[in-house]
Amino acid sequence: MNPPGTSRLPGGVPTAHTDTFARDNLPPRELWPVMDYSGIPELAYPDHLNCAVELLDAGVARGWGERVAFRSPTESVTYQQLLERANRIARVLVEDFGLVPGNRVLLRGANSPMMVALWCAVLKAGGVVVCTMPLLRARELTFTLDKAQIDLAITDVRLTAELDQAMEGRAKGAVLRYGDSTPGSLDVRMAGKAATFGNVRTAADDVALIAFTSGTTGEGKGTMHFHRDVMAICDCFPRHVLRASPDDVFIGSPPFAFTFGLGGLALFPMRIGASSILLEQATPPFLIQAIQDYGATVVFTAPTAYRAMLALLPNFSVKSLRKCVSAGEALPRATFDAWKAATGITLIDGIGATELLHIFISAADDEVRPGSTGKPVPGYQARVVDDAMKEVPDGEIGRLAVRGPTGCRYLLNQERQEAYVRDGWNLTGDSYKRDADGYFWYQARTDDMIISSGYNISGPEVEGVLLEHPLVLECGVVGVPDEERGQLVKAFVVLKPDAERSPATVKVLQDFVKQQLAPYKYPRAVEFRDALPRTSTGKLQRYRLREP
Repeated sequence: MNPPGTSRLPGGVPTAHTDTFARDNLPPRELWPVMDYSGIPELAYPDHLNCAVELLDAGVARGWGERVAFRSPTESVTYQQLLERANRIARVLVEDFGLVPGNRVLLRGANSPMMVALWCAVLKAGGVVVCTMPLLRARELTFTLDKAQIDLAITDVRLTAELDQAMEGRAKGAVLRYGDSTPGSLDVRMAGKAATFGNVRTAADDVALIAFTSGTTGEGKGTMHFHRDVMAICDCFPRHVLRASPDDVFIGSPPFAFTFGLGGLALFPMRIGASSILLEQATPPFLIQAIQDYGATVVFTAPTAYRAMLALLPNFSVKSLRKCVSAGEALPRATFDAWKAATGITLIDGIGATELLHIFISAADDEVRPGSTGKPVPGYQARVVDDAMKEVPDGEIGRLAVRGPTGCRYLLNQERQEAYVRDGWNLTGDSYKRDADGYFWYQARTDDMIISSGYNISGPEVEGVLLEHPLVLECGVVGVPDEERGQLVKAFVVLKPDAERSPATVKVLQDFVKQQLAPYKYPRAVEFRDALPRTSTGKLQRYRLREP
């Protein structure tokens, strides 16, 4: 084991990070939420903890080496094989690229056993993982590279083009490709490395990952989470609500860049020695086919996918399923009832946030109350408050406030930190009400985030791209209700005088956005207006655009 660094964390524990960028750019301690580790005994972690070592190396030491850890349409990998692969990658990172503890490493690829090995390898070497969506474009990747000050990016060879464009003109930085046998590729480098590695002895409170989430201002926000936090989400919701077993087969649709997917499809099964099916394409037709083919028992996906799979059920068998988790957007009662009627399975609803890493309110089995998100997950506390942070009476609508073993720590964004965390509580941006029995009922988002098919989409970000088009004078982008997607991205556009209001112009604008942003962000509806509603000071009144 490598010795820890000489510098120390606020609690006095030595840190392993010799590159102190992440720690140095945490918000001031007084702006952190209350981090409560007393809720359940499982949260009493040692001062030194490496979450990848605990999830992978310790699992093999427990005798899980020959169990299948991850399967995909192209391979099946045991825990022992995953460990050896991660060790070889870690050696490449340290020996060939000079990775030192605390360096940030960007990962770009679809869900796969290789992505899990990469994730573990970076952490075993003491690095900080920054996962990105495979659909992101160069301008989005550039923001992440700059914000997290990344010098090494690892990408699936099929996704190289946008990353190469984002890396152009940078003073330093390397791109390491996997998935081919060309000289210098990760695959070739791994072949010459030993399958053992001396894991870095990170502190429990060293930063393990930076997860980016879209903001209402259009600027992505990096949320920093410790090794302790990663283990906490494994020991709260899955242990006390999901209650899966080592014999379960996990499957789902969210990419690892969404912490909903990282937890549900990688971390949670690894914590108990179960297996997981990882799909590059996990749209409802592919997902339901894979549930049938692999005999999946636990599925993580968004309400939109459950609605879409309902129409496909007559052609597939999902009799293997026993646990179905819904998150990413509000679960409509109609979807809950229809899935129950068709499959006999009670959907496990849940709300989480990238800022808190995973689900913190939920309920399962006999504790489910249809239409309600549930109760605080053991380890967490939740309340409904007014603008002054005073609890409102049960039955009244207010702002959801949460605290527990995980919480918001933004990278280089003190203004947003001060807005998200107040009086030690995380304000999630959701309106809720609580009933007399302690169940929480979702009402609406309190900000300008659009949640469509489980994706968080910033309206102002889409506006910023549309305004770059030469035909656009003004625009406003909001979410409007949609039966299939929950919300639909809709753009209200004021064209320049010589532009034509036509379906052809709509398509031109939609294609323009698709070229600049991830395709799921483009406006599926475009309405032309003579003017947009604004305040006397010129501020766009988005709430008026949402009115029927």
